[in-house]
Amino acid sequence: MSISARAGAKICGLSTPETVKAAFDGGAAFLGFVFFDRSPRNVTPEAAARLVEPVRGRGVKTVAVTVDPDDALIDRLMATMRPDLIQVHGKETPSRVREIAARAGVGVIKAFSVSAASDIDQASAFETVVQHLMFDARPVEGPGATSGLPGGTGARFDWGLLAGRRFSRPHFLAGGLDPWNVTDAIDASGAPLVDVSSGVERGPGLKDPALISAFLDAVKRA
Repeated sequence: MSISARAGAKICGLSTPETVKAAFDGGAAFLGFVFFDRSPRNVTPEAAARLVEPVRGRGVKTVAVTVDPDDALIDRLMATMRPDLIQVHGKETPSRVREIAARAGVGVIKAFSVSAASDIDQASAFETVVQHLMFDARPVEGPGATSGLPGGTGARFDWGLLAGRRFSRPHFLAGGLDPWNVTDAIDASGAPLVDVSSGVERGPGLKDPALISAFLDAVKRA
């Protein structure tokens, strides 16, 4: 399967001008910024607004990544960063996702934590209220768990669970992707979109411009 990086790759958890530039220059279609205080990638809406300004209107979509966001956060994001999409990565219901989309006036990406095929089945209830779906690995629980983070932990699931699945909205594959396995992940899953965070870091929350470029180059070759 072949996809172009401009059409299909999201670099998530960006927090510096250098890494935003690397993602944009490398052909990422989506730039993700995390608003979750337990994440090492957490930024403020005001900081994200400054980071996206150089690339606004230049063919790349900006994504505000949230976990069960309240109305106050949605309003603050839309007044400052003005993202193209809101990503929700918590326990949001279809009705809450519809409310978020209406309040923000932009599309929503709904993320699902996956460890079995039944987790993917949940997406059917959301397809009419989102712009994109995302299938991420279910975080490890118990000893060794990563501070209750819903994503960005480097965990992965069986990519073959997505093979042959059809959805009415474009879907992302996420969880444990990196420059060395993303080609295999695309082949195994058939996913048209891929999302990476920890797989392009040299430490928790520390994105590496060289790894970002390598990931996007790998997607172009897939």
